Amino acid sequence: MLDGQARRIIDPILDRIGRRLAATGIGANQVTVVGLVFGLSAAVTIYNGYPHLALVLILASRLCDGLDGAVARASRKTDLGGYLDIVFDFFFYGAIPLAFILADPAANGVAGAVLLMSFYANGATFLAYAIMAEKHGLQTQIRGAKSLYFTTGLAEGAETIGVFILWCLLPAWFSVIAWIFAGVCFITAAARVLLAVQTFKD
Repeated sequence: MLDGQARRIIDPILDRIGRRLAATGIGANQVTVVGLVFGLSAAVTIYNGYPHLALVLILASRLCDGLDGAVARASRKTDLGGYLDIVFDFFFYGAIPLAFILADPAANGVAGAVLLMSFYANGATFLAYAIMAEKHGLQTQIRGAKSLYFTTGLAEGAETIGVFILWCLLPAWFSVIAWIFAGVCFITAAARVLLAVQTFKD
């Protein structure tokens, strides 16, 4: 929901940095991999009981997630780059709540499991819609130039990172926040299903 507004603010900055990185020979896929390393390191840090330190790693991971696209735009976009970007995003999005669950299963297990289910449903509706959109030749620039067709919704990247930040700052509130965000994710998934019914019906 907030991704569009956020991108209008940060994309010009990221594009400038991306052009400089591309000029040094750094590739977009390298930035994507570094972002995943930061993200998974954040998950390990959370599991070990240092959520405030993990916050720094999460922000570094998301910076890389923005920069890889900027580097690609400054050099060249590839299908492999688009694939790695979305797949590694899903690795990261699953790893952070899983780390909180494993750190305190008794307190966080049920809410975390429901949240991961909502992520699964949300991701499935997002990716399936992108596949059908490609088949039908649909295009959109609503989230900038992307390798996949991006459908908007209540729960997008900005909202998810906001939740992760809240967890790191208020780890005792993990379950409450997880229940609320799971509801938002299920609503987003349902909205995408309805959109698909309207768009792809015979």
